[in-house]
Amino acid sequence: MGRPVVVLGGGISGLAACFHLTRGARPPKVVLVEASERLGGWIHSVRGPDGAVFELGPRGIRPAGELGARTLLLVSELGLESEVLPVPGHHPAARNRFLYVDGSLHALPSGLRGLLRPSPPFSKPLLWAGLRELTAPRSKDPDETVHSFALRRLGPEVASLAMDSLCRGVFAGNSQELSIRSCFPSLFQAEQSHRSVLLGLLLGAGKRPQPDSALIQKARAERWSQWSLRGGLETLPQALDAYLTSKGVTILRGQPACSLTLEAGGFWKVSLGDSSLEANHVISAVPAPVLSQLLPLKAAPLASTLATITAVSVAVVNLQYQGAQLPVQGFGHLVPSSEDPGVLGIVYDSVAFPEQDGSPPGLRVTVMLGGSWLHALEAGGQVLSQEVLGQLAQEAAATQLGLKEPPSRCLVHLHQNCIPQYTLGHWQKLEMVTRFLAAQKLPLTLAGASYEGVAVNDCIESGRQAAIHVLGADPNS
Repeated sequence: MGRPVVVLGGGISGLAACFHLTRGARPPKVVLVEASERLGGWIHSVRGPDGAVFELGPRGIRPAGELGARTLLLVSELGLESEVLPVPGHHPAARNRFLYVDGSLHALPSGLRGLLRPSPPFSKPLLWAGLRELTAPRSKDPDETVHSFALRRLGPEVASLAMDSLCRGVFAGNSQELSIRSCFPSLFQAEQSHRSVLLGLLLGAGKRPQPDSALIQKARAERWSQWSLRGGLETLPQALDAYLTSKGVTILRGQPACSLTLEAGGFWKVSLGDSSLEANHVISAVPAPVLSQLLPLKAAPLASTLATITAVSVAVVNLQYQGAQLPVQGFGHLVPSSEDPGVLGIVYDSVAFPEQDGSPPGLRVTVMLGGSWLHALEAGGQVLSQEVLGQLAQEAAATQLGLKEPPSRCLVHLHQNCIPQYTLGHWQKLEMVTRFLAAQKLPLTLAGASYEGVAVNDCIESGRQAAIHVLGADPNS
């Protein structure tokens, strides 16, 4: 069969790449190399003694759009349909999202009535921001920050409250540094194509053919906003692990790659410390800065570009309370940086997925801390202990949600460099990477959150695209 395709990184991107490699007409031999002892990367679910499920990483997946449908297709192909916990469109967790501003929770406006009347913390009806957006001129710049884009098209309040919070919620990042073109490509493209984001989103939707299955149809009919799996999202990587093993994929755990050397015959030598592998092609699903350290001298220009795609750390604090109630029902709330630089937001896990509350059921919320604030502390050499992070999270839950009693459980996990930051000009880095790989004819394909999307759906799609590229480019593998 010749040399295998080696996939570096057993997070969801690497697992998806392996899955799709095995689905080819002539599947190559595949070896998955993972530095840690467990697969799944940032997707990590733990179960409490009472049966409650705590997500240490992502906690729900959006079914919307082509990529959302593709992930549901994967769920069906793995036989997990009966495990899916959906959040239908009429559910409070689908309808209600909040901002915490000036010491109070404010429901984000929804529906026409919400747009026509002033809804705090916004001083004017959001209809005015919409009308402003329809008449704002198109930018001629190839990229701009999310803040600058929102300020220009939607006004200062939407920029400093809504978009600032959104960037913190999705990227744990700073809207004044993140790129609109790379972080929210649909908004950027809508302005470029139709001169208006609102018109572009209305007119540009639904043009591409969508994957279809019974589960996808159910999600559309019930207007799911998100979904999880009964035993937690880690069920997905665990099912992929079992599937890949059944297909003869070699999975090497606890084996960090040390270096990649391009041999005279045009194949890779992958050094793993005590041993090494030969590979016809490498799919790298490890973070860009990690890959930059592995590349040979010949690929120095590529390595230096990859090293600039940095990431921020996030502390995820899972709290469980007995006999407590939330002041509101919804998905959760975000916190703009002007309100609290450290707390990114709080997710109300029990509202969306009460099936995971355990017995007797306890109220579960997750406090997210980190981003730029944590990055500044780390840069200054300051390390926050688990105790301090747990205390900050409990204070946020008490202040922002009125959960004054001590929690029955407090799980603190600091995820180092977990969310890549697509800063201004990120698209140029990706263009340079593509050009270099093509010019040097390197048998290397990149996947993962470092490049074109940090959500679970994006990562799964990046693995699928990498597999398609390898199967098309390397018929002898």
